[in-house]
Amino acid sequence: MNLQLDSNGRLRHFLTIEGLPRELLTQILDTAESFSSVIGKPVKKVPLLRGRTVVNLFFEASTRTRTTFELAAKRLSADVLNLDIGTSSTVKGETLLDTLANLEAMQCDMFVVRHRDSGAAHFIARHVGPGVSVINAGDGRHAHPTQAMLDMFTIRQKKGDFAPLTVAIVGDIMHSRVARSEIHALNTLGAGEVRVIAPRTLLPPDIEDLGVRVFYKMEQGLKDVDVICMLRLQRERMEGAALPSEAEFYRQYGLNQQRLALAKPNAIVMHPGPINRGVEIESSVADGPRSVILPQVTNGIAVRMAVMAMAMGAVGEPA
Repeated sequence: MNLQLDSNGRLRHFLTIEGLPRELLTQILDTAESFSSVIGKPVKKVPLLRGRTVVNLFFEASTRTRTTFELAAKRLSADVLNLDIGTSSTVKGETLLDTLANLEAMQCDMFVVRHRDSGAAHFIARHVGPGVSVINAGDGRHAHPTQAMLDMFTIRQKKGDFAPLTVAIVGDIMHSRVARSEIHALNTLGAGEVRVIAPRTLLPPDIEDLGVRVFYKMEQGLKDVDVICMLRLQRERMEGAALPSEAEFYRQYGLNQQRLALAKPNAIVMHPGPINRGVEIESSVADGPRSVILPQVTNGIAVRMAVMAMAMGAVGEPA
């Protein structure tokens, strides 16, 4: 049985894209679309989670993800608690399970978890009570499912159907939880071709088993693509000398105007942020007309609203 689904096949936890059916991913996108209209209104709230309490449990630093989760919860009218792990009882010796038990005793309904260890969100989901949902906001090198879904929402918004699309994911595939989640999401949603472009030292073994075509040179991998997903270099997760220098990485794999010209004329450029300008991407591309990096941030609120509302049973049945 899938830990993420209840007995009726509805979303209970959102831990990873892997193993979820296309219909459920499509429902997330459709629900996010309905919420995106709310974001543009003078009063940006709906009462779907009124009376519910959402706890942001961030064991790893984050600004953009934590802020958009907080905004999403508040726009659903939930009460939000941001737990500062650096000053919490876990530092004093209280175990993670003790912390969870105490939060559940305070009638908290949802935990949004970011953790440096892969599998942390799954561990928490296995130990919470039956009325509590867990959302993975990024765990180690493993998964970042809401980031992948906001990227899918942005692609669908700009390109429509996934079937004709060739999508290239570029950069540090080895250490990127975003890359893994995007690959699963794109393949589940039926993208025509998913490519990864990276040096050999930044590619995990058996990456082809995930259903991608591997390219080692930008000039080959970017040819005629519809979507370019640049990745941030994950310096904090690298072990040893995975690349000679940032300057050398930019020389071979940085996205500049010349390389962008190899893609289709209407190709879009994405980046999960934060951007390292002059390392992964040239400023003129990041700020240019084909960049959808800021719309990705906006779409993150609607997608996270959708995931939270679905996990709390506040929206309808899957189609």
